[in-house]
Amino acid sequence: RVDSATHSADDDGSGAHIPRVQQSLSSLSGSPELSEECPAEMVKMTKSKTFQAYLPNCHRTYSCVHCRAHLANHDELISKASGCSFQGSQGRAYLFNSVVNVGCGPAEERVLLTGLHAVADIHCENCKTTLGWKYEHAFESSQKYKEGKFIIELAHMIKDNGWE
Repeated sequence: RVDSATHSADDDGSGAHIPRVQQSLSSLSGSPELSEECPAEMVKMTKSKTFQAYLPNCHRTYSCVHCRAHLANHDELISKASGCSFQGSQGRAYLFNSVVNVGCGPAEERVLLTGLHAVADIHCENCKTTLGWKYEHAFESSQKYKEGKFIIELAHMIKDNGWE
């Protein structure tokens, strides 16, 4: 039995019947096909890894040292450009404007080297390793620039794409 939704027979004019399978894969799967111009928020699948977001290959990126999931674009790095240095629980850390493939835990108040902050631990969505934290609220006015920003410890990331 031939399912008429996916297969039918056409006559090519010679009298022979040719099976036709014209339904696209996107209509079978219920989702549009992904193109090369996909925004970072869309999922691209490969045989070996599936992450929530892939950063463009043309940019220098930081990835999780444990599973190689993309974490941040070098253009989003604040701390190195500003000359500030940050310290995590396991050594030096970088401050980023935004990150990808990162989950956030509940916020809690902690006294850090720069004073009282409300922070939430962040982890790699792929391998669940704790990477650092997100600044939810700074109680001192001089620290307000950190709100909404992310700390990732250098021990948990590697440089990818175009670092020479």
